[in-house]
Amino acid sequence: MRSWLTGLFLLILQWFSAQTDEAVYADPVFDFPEAKTQKIFTDQTRIRKEPDVKSQILDSLSTNQQVLILKKEEAVLKLGERAANWYKVSYRKGDLASEGYIWGGNLCLGYRNKNGYDFLFGLSKTIDRKNEYDQTEKQNIAGIKIMEGHTLVNEVYFDAGRGEELRSATFNIESNHKLQNVDFTLKASTSGDACGIASYDQYVLLKDKKLILLPKLMSISDAGVFYHSEEFIFPNDQGGIPNAFIIKTRNMELDDKDREKKTQSSKTYLWNGNSYKLK
Repeated sequence: MRSWLTGLFLLILQWFSAQTDEAVYADPVFDFPEAKTQKIFTDQTRIRKEPDVKSQILDSLSTNQQVLILKKEEAVLKLGERAANWYKVSYRKGDLASEGYIWGGNLCLGYRNKNGYDFLFGLSKTIDRKNEYDQTEKQNIAGIKIMEGHTLVNEVYFDAGRGEELRSATFNIESNHKLQNVDFTLKASTSGDACGIASYDQYVLLKDKKLILLPKLMSISDAGVFYHSEEFIFPNDQGGIPNAFIIKTRNMELDDKDREKKTQSSKTYLWNGNSYKLK
């Protein structure tokens, strides 16, 4: 009798345990189309025989290696705050063509080429960080790399979105915005594409093969109830001033009588051709 009750208890315990297991869904930002090329962001990315982290390692690929997406697998792996599908890919090393499976979190979110260099944007890792309430939170770290072939020229890292903030990403090259000694500007963005979910813009200046991070911008809104937006005013923009850039912030929220309360503020950063400081 006792053994029967023990067995029943274990069955019930397993059932409740199964109900509490959360399904893992891939972050949409890692949804890469089939029959399209992508590039490796994480150096020494492992190629496996099957779409499983415990599967045999067949090869490893260097940062900036190009791969062709053959198929997106149903299997999803979550590492820290990054969740991505596995992908079957093909690639070439010299004259040898190979295939295998790769975790999507190791691929670039965007890449560009200019002046003979490749510029890569991707998510690098997740770290633990204390918030303002002294609580530990998971924080994604993103990066931008300058590559000459498979040789790393320079790289920078910065905080990135997580969870619902990672629905889409863009990566573009812009002008130097008339900032002295700047070759051009890179802009990496992540977005939640929904009300109440933050979007982030990270601008990076390129000067003499060196990447210089500007302050990160954040915008968020919720269906006319409130909004917070931040944008740069560069020297080539209306209202811009020479040898400086401005962060303009706008806020709106409804008061208890549903009246819009709007505020705005700005910060000016001086640029000396090599670095910037708050005015």
